[in-house]
Amino acid sequence: MRRGLFFCKVFEQIFRVIRVQGTKRAIKTPGHERSLTQIKFNADGDLLFSCSKDSVINVWYSHNGERLGTYDGHNGTVWTVDSDPSTELMVSGSADNAMKLWQVSTGKCLYTWEFPTAVKRVAFNEEGTQIVCITEQRMGYQCAIRVFKINRDEPTKQSKEPLHMFNPIGSKATVCAFTPTPHVIITGHESGKVALFNVKSGEEIENNERAHSDVITDLQLSKDRTYCVTSSKDKSARIHDTKNLMVIKTFTTETPLNSAAIAPNKPYILLGGGQEAMSVTTTSLRQGKFETRFWHKVFEEEVGRVKGHFGPINTIAVHPHGSMYASGGEDGFVRVHHYDDSYFKAKPYGDVEIID
Repeated sequence: MRRGLFFCKVFEQIFRVIRVQGTKRAIKTPGHERSLTQIKFNADGDLLFSCSKDSVINVWYSHNGERLGTYDGHNGTVWTVDSDPSTELMVSGSADNAMKLWQVSTGKCLYTWEFPTAVKRVAFNEEGTQIVCITEQRMGYQCAIRVFKINRDEPTKQSKEPLHMFNPIGSKATVCAFTPTPHVIITGHESGKVALFNVKSGEEIENNERAHSDVITDLQLSKDRTYCVTSSKDKSARIHDTKNLMVIKTFTTETPLNSAAIAPNKPYILLGGGQEAMSVTTTSLRQGKFETRFWHKVFEEEVGRVKGHFGPINTIAVHPHGSMYASGGEDGFVRVHHYDDSYFKAKPYGDVEIID
């Protein structure tokens, strides 16, 4: 069989599985009064954290969408949230210029860090011993990246001063994460740049100025942290090597993207976005492009879409074991999609078996 015809048949099969029967009826969770900003599964995948512009953080059971509890304490939009590998601690960043450390099991706020400007992104390292955060450039203050060491023995007693702090040169950072290399973080910027920084010295080790041509809206790492996917307002998503920032794959759409996630155990990238919220009232669901898009991460072809949201998709998260995914939208809903058996039986490479 010719190569082109083979790929065509493979895509046709995947598209049919995802589009028609790839996900069961979504679990719709109306737990927020305003648009979602970020959702995140814990390391085991049994819990899903969500934060929004209503200043509330929710935690849900991922298997049935039941709300387990809320974390009240912020006085502004909660932009970002992350949990540690053991799901004992959770960290959040908000427009109230605060970063808070929470005890997951009780909902108790253990510690609060205060900053001059809003906290736009937070992330734990792989061991759960450090947190990196980005504070916004505003009111004469520069964009700053800080790394805090977490006192796990006495969580209520944290150092107010960061372990490391620096101001990225040039375009302000919007997203960040720890890489597998010690003391090195990867950042995405407002200009579309992707960079690697040594947090000890604040030195920019490597950069790709042309990674994107507009604001980078999301950055998510693969399971082994050797590569990451970024989404951008330039209507594209890209996979980068986290060691040298080489662009490995590019996925180009016709709509601004707000989030991108990597599906483990399957060769798919999930993308979410849509027309800007201010134009939504005059736009039909189909025209607004409010679907979650599945792309084959090797062949760089779109293979399916899942509808559901009544506005732009702001954030996407995939279960660590790849059994489901969740999306959060401008409409204030979190939608949890469990995959049918057909999704796991699909052969994205035809009869060739690939072990992830």
